[in-house]
Amino acid sequence: MPVYGYTADKEQYLKRLARIEGQVRGLQRMVEEDRYCIDILTQVTAATKALHAVALGLLEGHIGTCVAEATASGGTEGAAKVREATEAIGRLLQS
Repeated sequence: MPVYGYTADKEQYLKRLARIEGQVRGLQRMVEEDRYCIDILTQVTAATKALHAVALGLLEGHIGTCVAEATASGGTEGAAKVREATEAIGRLLQS
């Protein structure tokens, strides 16, 4: 099984994602209960920030391991990993 940048913190990521899942379920309940729009939007913002924190952590792990190892080994693989990370950053910025 491959080892990725997040592997050492996998349990922490799973716990954070479970909390985010709970937040999203809470959002569903809020809509079902016809809660006030601003209250729902506040919770959407909190869930979005939590997802961004997970994404940034994963990105940091990817750059620190996958990209670093690929660039250290030289060749075209390093450039491909840098491009891959840059594209992921671009997608994250658009979200």
